Amino acid sequence: MRRRASDAVETMDLPDCDPVRLERTYRQFAVVNRALSGWRRLYAIELRPLLSAESTTSVLDIGSGGGDLAVTLAGWAARDKVKLHVTGIDPDSRAHTFAGRRPHIAGVEFRQAHSSTLLREGRRYDVVISNHVLHHLQPEELQQLLADSRALARRKALHNDLRRSPAAYALFFVAALPFRGSFIRADGLTSIRRSYTPAELAELAPAGWHSEPRSPFHQLLALRKDRPDD
Repeated sequence: MRRRASDAVETMDLPDCDPVRLERTYRQFAVVNRALSGWRRLYAIELRPLLSAESTTSVLDIGSGGGDLAVTLAGWAARDKVKLHVTGIDPDSRAHTFAGRRPHIAGVEFRQAHSSTLLREGRRYDVVISNHVLHHLQPEELQQLLADSRALARRKALHNDLRRSPAAYALFFVAALPFRGSFIRADGLTSIRRSYTPAELAELAPAGWHSEPRSPFHQLLALRKDRPDD
């Protein structure tokens, strides 16, 4: 745990991984993220104050995977009777296919794309988010994602990721025992070993970004703009 396992590979990222187990992994992500990722609190503190019943707030979810977070955020906004539109992007065709098979949810769309594609198209969003993406990136890739996020976000960018520590590894080792027949447990433990510590993120982050530990499992790398961009 002292050093980041940057060369470790998650099985679900392999192009020839078991498609049945991959499908089950995408389905189980919804349970894992609701229970452990901390997005209910992030929604309440970071997103809900920006939302209103009169105007639509746009959110870009980078690396949206099977789409569970985008759908969850839209559901919370609908219950609060405020307007939210979430665009989920992922370059992996398998993730995009899974997300595309979801029942249509008002205010949610999915694209197979990179953040750089949206920049070339001149897109802008009120908020840019990601969940469990940063640990997949090497430092130079992380810098590019943060640069893209700064350019795409009018108000703020929120990158929620795993936090490497012995406690996180031990807790997830036990917490993930019920998730069988998927890559959740094995890949989750690999992900923790691949993740950054808060100190490592703080050292890598450009000016304006803040590394914020949130729980034994998670941390937030956030950019909050003083004034909304046009």
